[in-house]
Amino acid sequence: MVCHGHSRPIVDLQYSPVTKDGVFIVSASKDGKPMLRNGTTGDWIGTFEGHKGAVWSACLNAPATLAATGSADFTAKVWDGLTGDQVYEFGHKHIVRCVSFSPDSAKLCTGGFEKQLRIYDLTKPEADPVSLPKQSSAVKCAKWSTENENLIYTSLAGEGGVAVWDVRDTTSKAAFCFDTGKDVVTSIELSSRDVVTTASGNQVSFWKAETGDKVKDSCTIPFTVESASLCEEKGYFAAGGGGKWGHPHPYKK
Repeated sequence: MVCHGHSRPIVDLQYSPVTKDGVFIVSASKDGKPMLRNGTTGDWIGTFEGHKGAVWSACLNAPATLAATGSADFTAKVWDGLTGDQVYEFGHKHIVRCVSFSPDSAKLCTGGFEKQLRIYDLTKPEADPVSLPKQSSAVKCAKWSTENENLIYTSLAGEGGVAVWDVRDTTSKAAFCFDTGKDVVTSIELSSRDVVTTASGNQVSFWKAETGDKVKDSCTIPFTVESASLCEEKGYFAAGGGGKWGHPHPYKK
């Protein structure tokens, strides 16, 4: 399946869960025009118009009724997934690199060059966000758990590891961490209710979502991995990076 439409590189792409209306894809691009597509056919559904800079992150909530985007124009936006209209805009002081909805769609977390994670209450959009402690470098990835409404998984642009934050205590340090080594974690996927998949350097690793323990030994890939995705049902994971291609690998071996 090849999906044409963006005029500049695609920097983020996420599938929705299976909804009553099917599966959907939202893509973020340096052209500043995030797009929504049918996840089965790849057909274009619509473009979310309004950003004035590159869009670095895009995601859908669980029922695919809302989309969120983070941009180099120092904003995060929430969109109506059915009409394409902008619902909310949240201003930042620097580039927004990642956005993620809570499992119940009531909150949105953002991260980026401000070096801290912000949590917005979408039921009270006018309220100030909750801000987690400032970090040593920009927030590279931020993913809200799909099963536990209290956990957010983050990585930084200047160091390795994944920090897991409990939103019930935002004033202290992370609840626990994944020790991925010194390489920056470029991809975090909530692959199932129990497993988190990460990409860092030339390693793809698999972790227990609630404890940070390793599920199995990391897999070494013969190129620098930018992203990874696991399908436990089929017994394979895909890794993309060097050579601009995605490669499937057996998960069990």
